[in-house]
Amino acid sequence: MPASYQAPNRNSEEKTKTMSQSTETNVSAATVPVQRVLDAKGGDLFAIRPQDTLGEAVKVLRDKRIGALVVTDATGALQGILSERDIVRKLADTPGQTLPQKVEDVMTSKVETCSPEEALVSVLRRMTEGRFRHMPVVDSTGLVGMVTIGDMVNYRLNELEHEALQLKQLIVG
Repeated sequence: MPASYQAPNRNSEEKTKTMSQSTETNVSAATVPVQRVLDAKGGDLFAIRPQDTLGEAVKVLRDKRIGALVVTDATGALQGILSERDIVRKLADTPGQTLPQKVEDVMTSKVETCSPEEALVSVLRRMTEGRFRHMPVVDSTGLVGMVTIGDMVNYRLNELEHEALQLKQLIVG
């Protein structure tokens, strides 16, 4: 007499649990270093000098289609960061007189930075808590890039799409 198949029930000794995401995949996503985002987005970094005018900065922001510039001295050392938000605030304070002003008078000089080895989740948390969207990346040699919240979200979305594709291929065979 052939044995018939019976699906496991609550009282079965064999208890298997399946998940689309495991602790391991979520932990590995949390420990992805900033360097991976820099590698994925490319090494373009746009800088301006403290003595340049806001008018020059606005043109670079427009032409490069970016939201912030690092401010560096002649040696390339980080002096500050200038964002669209900084410029808009200055526009509200000095309407009609903003563009001739110097970058050094408007930039944020106390800049939060991260290292290429820092985990994305840590950087995202600091950016969210500090309410800013751009963070320069520095290592022992100096400035190596800049990451944005958009870069990190894009990186994670691409990662999730890749994981979904792998799951579909696993299911289809």
